[in-house]
Amino acid sequence: MSDPMAADIEVLLRRAFRPVDPPETLSARLEATLQGLSDLAAEELESWELRAMRDPRNWVRPVAAVAVGTAAGAGLVVIRVRQQHRKQRRHLHGVELAERTVRNAADEVRRLFERR
Repeated sequence: MSDPMAADIEVLLRRAFRPVDPPETLSARLEATLQGLSDLAAEELESWELRAMRDPRNWVRPVAAVAVGTAAGAGLVVIRVRQQHRKQRRHLHGVELAERTVRNAADEVRRLFERR
């Protein structure tokens, strides 16, 4: 016979791992946050003077700004390309999907650089 305790655990695990849909505003909030981080990083880099860069102790903030800006920009590109894929109701596969993804990502990167 089966153990009733094991059946209860199985039911509890199924409930615990049931998929949960994220809030509808999550994507917009995430995009706004990443855009803000990207803008702040760009402002930080614009405010630095080259003369101050002679001292290696001054390199921490610009390096951190580059890292944060790069990560935020990459996140924005991924989110926006993903949104474009969802808007295009056509489901692509294989090479065609890869080509469209690369093209969309390049367009988004270009748009981000044009904003600066």
